[in-house]
Amino acid sequence: MATFVKRNQINIDGQTTLPREYFTSPEVFAQELENIFYRRWLCVGRADRLPNPGDYFVQEVGRESVIVLKDEGGTFRAYYNVCRHRGTRLCEEHSGQFSETITCPYHLWAYGLDGRLIGAPSTHDIKGFNKANYPLHRVAIDTWEGFLFIDLSGKAPPLIDSFEAIHERASLYNLPNLKRSRQIVYDVNCNWKLLVQNYSECYHCAPVHPMLASLTPPTSGENDLIEGPLLGGYMVLNEGTGSMTMSGRACGINVADLPDEEMNRVYYYSVFPNLLLSLHPDYVMFHTLWPIDERHTRILCDWLFHPDSLNNPKFDPEDGIGFWDMTNRQDWHICEQSQHGVESRSYVPGPYSARECLSAQFDREVVRSLGKKPTWPE
Repeated sequence: MATFVKRNQINIDGQTTLPREYFTSPEVFAQELENIFYRRWLCVGRADRLPNPGDYFVQEVGRESVIVLKDEGGTFRAYYNVCRHRGTRLCEEHSGQFSETITCPYHLWAYGLDGRLIGAPSTHDIKGFNKANYPLHRVAIDTWEGFLFIDLSGKAPPLIDSFEAIHERASLYNLPNLKRSRQIVYDVNCNWKLLVQNYSECYHCAPVHPMLASLTPPTSGENDLIEGPLLGGYMVLNEGTGSMTMSGRACGINVADLPDEEMNRVYYYSVFPNLLLSLHPDYVMFHTLWPIDERHTRILCDWLFHPDSLNNPKFDPEDGIGFWDMTNRQDWHICEQSQHGVESRSYVPGPYSARECLSAQFDREVVRSLGKKPTWPE
């Protein structure tokens, strides 16, 4: 199993927060889209978003639009939402179900769910035209533990390799079989990196989250993933606390047959660049982050439970959902205040403390991904 280390054992000597332009510059944001969001595996939610053949949803990634669907044989597929004729968007609705084809609303070019062009009116007189030469542009798609991921570049490492460091831990939590209870969508007026930095530390928990701090000591726990694209570890529930809920009691049956040492721990992992995964004994919460521009981010937050929890009147999933909805909104507010502050001409990068070591490590992954030189002493 993993080796855990305390925060003060993670070396971030001399590292400061990122310069102002990382949070305010359209040019830096464009570089992040190109070098990060268009080149990495992105979580687009759960595989059960597409329960039936023909089901689809559309995911916006920066200026790109991707159709994610399940074909007639039950295979997940993803395509750029772009007709091969004149480039028209094929789907305007955010989600729905295809009968047998994906049909362009402009000139009725029609594609099978496998991406093949199967209908192109009035093309018989185009010299050398062959429908086989005009399939939809594919987007790589894969699953991990019940989650769906897409890679717009088609060049990211195999998804299973990307999760090697966390797979053993995650496999304890029965993730493929959990069911969603609720999703809440938040539109937050701040840069996406401020949200990940905030998630990665509890230095702020006592002043910003007094109820959270009453359930779990802000200085508790240790980390097992301390560099690279996967970061995180656990925090400890106070004695007598059953879970992170409004009541302090468990709001569902255990998600799996967990080892005893996991029963008073909550694990928090950031999966670069857009998945925040929180593993509780009685439920799992995850956030997916979608940057809109350098000052705005859309966040989808989902809560997953053991199916028996959702059918048992003894448990109240809203007890946990309500707790984190409150806590999320506290985080979004303080992150928006951070955005206002870093936009000031007076802002200069400040030093990270040992309690913010994972936020510092996240910054390193951003800087590496952009091919930039570090802005702190090496």
